[in-house]
Amino acid sequence: DIPRLLNVLRVHGFQSAFFDSGAAAVDYLDRTLDGQTIGFGGSVTLQDLELYERLSTHNRVFWHWKRQEERRAAFSAPVFLTSANALSENGELVNIDAGGNRVAATCFGPERLIFVIGLNKLAPNLEGAVQRARNVAAPQNCARLGRKTPCVKEQKHCFDCASRDRLCQVMSIHFGRPLNIPAAEVLLVNENLGY
Repeated sequence: DIPRLLNVLRVHGFQSAFFDSGAAAVDYLDRTLDGQTIGFGGSVTLQDLELYERLSTHNRVFWHWKRQEERRAAFSAPVFLTSANALSENGELVNIDAGGNRVAATCFGPERLIFVIGLNKLAPNLEGAVQRARNVAAPQNCARLGRKTPCVKEQKHCFDCASRDRLCQVMSIHFGRPLNIPAAEVLLVNENLGY
C-alpha cells in the first residue's frame, strides 16, 4: 500500500514521493539539486541510477567510494544522498555499514537528506527490515566487494561472524527524521534497485 507508506513517512517527518521509474527519480533530483555541494553515501542504488555522473555536471559532488578525504567531505556536505538496505511498511529505514560514515551522515550533519529506495527493499515490519538488511543486502555487498565472509562462502544468511572482512559493523534505524536535519526525503522508486 504505497499511499499509506508515503503518508506514514510524512507523519514521521520525511517528505516522501513515489516515482514510476528510476529515470523519473533522477530527473527530479537533477532539477531540484543545482549548484549544491552533495555527498554520496555508498549505494549500489545510486550507482546503478548513474546519479553521480548526472549531478556532477552542475553540482560539486563527493563520492563515498573514493579516498578517505572524499568520505569526510561527503559526510560534511549540506546535501547527502544515499539509499537504505530496507524500509518497513511502518516507515522505519534500516542501514548496515562497515565504517559508519554513511549511516552517521544520515543521522547528523546535512541540511537536506535524501534516501532513494527501490520497492525490492520493502519489508512488512521492523523485524523484517532488519532481517533483510542482514541476510539479503549485507551478504550481497560482501560478495560484490570480494569479502571472505561466511555469508559469501556459504551463499546464505548472516552468520554474525567475527571476520576481518565483515561489513556488518554498524546498524542504524531511522524511526523518523533526525531533529537536527531540517529536510529529509524518501523517494520510493517502482523498480528493483540495489541490494
